[in-house]
Formats: sequence, C-alpha cells, structure tokens
Amino acid sequence: MDVKTFAIEGPLLLVPSVLTDSRGYFLESYKASRFASLGIPSIFNQDNQSRSAKGVVRGLHFQSPPMDQGKLVRVIRGSVLDVAVDIRKKSPTYGKFVKALLTEQNKHIFWIPPGFAHGFLALENDTDFLYKVTNEYSKEHEGGLRFDDVDLGIDWEMDIHQMIVSEKDLLLPTLKDFSSPF
Repeated sequence: MDVKTFAIEGPLLLVPSVLTDSRGYFLESYKASRFASLGIPSIFNQDNQSRSAKGVVRGLHFQSPPMDQGKLVRVIRGSVLDVAVDIRKKSPTYGKFVKALLTEQNKHIFWIPPGFAHGFLALENDTDFLYKVTNEYSKEHEGGLRFDDVDLGIDWEMDIHQMIVSEKDLLLPTLKDFSSPF
C-alpha cells in the first residue's frame, strides 16, 4: 500500500495494491498493523454506508470531543470528490482543506483524523460510500461548516446550482461564524 501525504498534516491518502486476474480483483482495505504504523487507530466503533445521486453534497461534518471521530473512507461504487477542512484552532493550516478523488476504479482510501470537518460530492449516480469511524454517532456532538463558504474557497468542480444539499447542511455556519471545539 502506498501512502500519500498532503500539505496539511494529518490526512492521508492510502493507495492499496490491487491484485487483478480473470476472476476479478483482491485488495486489503484495512490492516491494523500497517495502519497503526501510520498513526491510524486500530479500533473503529462504527461503520456507515451511504448511497448518493450525482450532485449530492454531504457535509462538511464533524463530531466534537469527547465524541470526536477519525474517519477512514472509501468508495465501492461510483466516485466522489472528498474534502477535509482543518478546524484545529492552533494548527497553522486552520481553515485550509485537502481534496481527494475516490473512485470505484482507483480504490483509494482516505484517512481524516479528528479535528477536521469532512464532506464529499458524489460525481455519479448510485455512488456507494463507506465510512469507518473511531467513535459512535452522537447527535449532541455533531457540527459542521457550510460546504460553499467563500472563505474556505473549496472548488467542488461542479456548478453549485446543480448540487443537491440537505436543508440541515444549508443551515451550517461559515468559518467566520464558527467556534471550533478542537
């Protein structure tokens, strides 16, 4: 498995070795010892799966301490543009983001540690997205940021008017109106 780092410390893009033959393919999507060597926890307390239509934006979400979550995410069908925004107050990259293209074909895995708001844009219909999270969901600890905040400046590579966003996500604050719990 190859590991790619970003200009922001913390998130990692994991590129698994894929063994392909006439029967199909095989890959290791999680190996505790390898992930531990990268600083990724070996215990995940909840797995989630979503299916999204093309243009659906989910996020930017996080959970605050003590229920903060690290997320190990990947696509098993379709494709997404995945984004992680640094919301660690003392970080030199506070308010900056990284992006990764996760597809059924490239089979990349994205690690987003606690202290980041996370979201994605589905680029195809029937995109299936898997999340392994380090803490269980807690409604009282959930938070988020607006996906279209001009101060964040995320280029979603799609016309914002074509995106499908939940009413809940449209009510999230912008970075300037946000007080980070991290």
